[in-house]
Amino acid sequence: MFENIRPVSISKRASEEILHIMKTKGIAADYGLRVGVKGGGCGGAAPMLGFDRKKDTDLVYIIDDIPVYVDKRHAMYLMGKQVDFVDKADARGFTFTDEGTKDD
Repeated sequence: MFENIRPVSISKRASEEILHIMKTKGIAADYGLRVGVKGGGCGGAAPMLGFDRKKDTDLVYIIDDIPVYVDKRHAMYLMGKQVDFVDKADARGFTFTDEGTKDD
C-alpha cells in the first residue's frame, strides 16, 4: 500500500546534518535513518529518529543518499511529515513539521 509513497520527506538542512552525523560519528554502512513513532494514547504518537539496521517489517526509501527505514505499522502516522533541522540561538536539533509549513 505505501511501497510507492514516501510517508516522510527530509529537508535539505536535515539531509546535510544527517549525512554529516553518519560520516563523522562512524555510523556503520549497514545502518540507516529510522523514522518512526512512539507513544500513543491521549498524547498521540510522537515522531522519533535514530540510526538502526533494516528490519523485516520496514519500508525502505533512499532520500538524498540516506537509507530511510520506516516500520510499515508507523507509516500512516508519518504521512505528510518532514524531518527538518533547526540551528538557532535558542534551539538546535531535528524537528518534524507538516510538509510545506516549516519556517525558513
